[in-house]
Amino acid sequence: MHFQHIAIEGVIGAGKTSLVVKLADHFGGKVLLEQHDENPFLRDFYKNPRHFAFQTQLFFLLSRYRQQQEIPQRELFHDLLIADYVFAKDRIFASITLEDRELFLYDKIASLLERDVPKPDLVLYLQSSTERLMANIMKRNRDYEKQISEEYIRELNEAYNQFFFNYNDSPLLIVNSTEIDFVHKQEDFEDLVRLAQTPISGTQYYSPLQK
Repeated sequence: MHFQHIAIEGVIGAGKTSLVVKLADHFGGKVLLEQHDENPFLRDFYKNPRHFAFQTQLFFLLSRYRQQQEIPQRELFHDLLIADYVFAKDRIFASITLEDRELFLYDKIASLLERDVPKPDLVLYLQSSTERLMANIMKRNRDYEKQISEEYIRELNEAYNQFFFNYNDSPLLIVNSTEIDFVHKQEDFEDLVRLAQTPISGTQYYSPLQK
């Protein structure tokens, strides 16, 4: 393994957490997962996004920062750490949910915090279609996600694509995951294992159609 800190990214429903767990099990690495269930505002946000956006966003920002501050200590005891997010992506949600004054305050806080956040050695972005994302969300049937609209996921998907197509903080591998199933198809998972072991610089793209 050429990397010590890998971050798997993708829109809600992309399967990033499932992939993190499978990769960590395969390589014997440590997992670092977002704690969605700890956010007391998330359920209310999906019911009334405008009213609860700032509280939800600020809680996630501070929670992710606390987790990221623990990374150096974790890496003292584990050769590989695999996370299901990068800290910088927090701005994606902020940009589409917060009003201008809220976003101004958020940016002030985020800019101070991200100075101390370690950057991954590799980011793997699971790019997918809005239709596939919605199907995955419906399939896992989480109670607090039942209020999520297709319009919101489409807007979020577009924002993610724009963000990662311009991302240059770490080596980036963009995987077209719309037609692959790394949870249930071993061949698809092994392809991602191979990609995760390949040294890259800059940004590279992978699609199963290229095989």
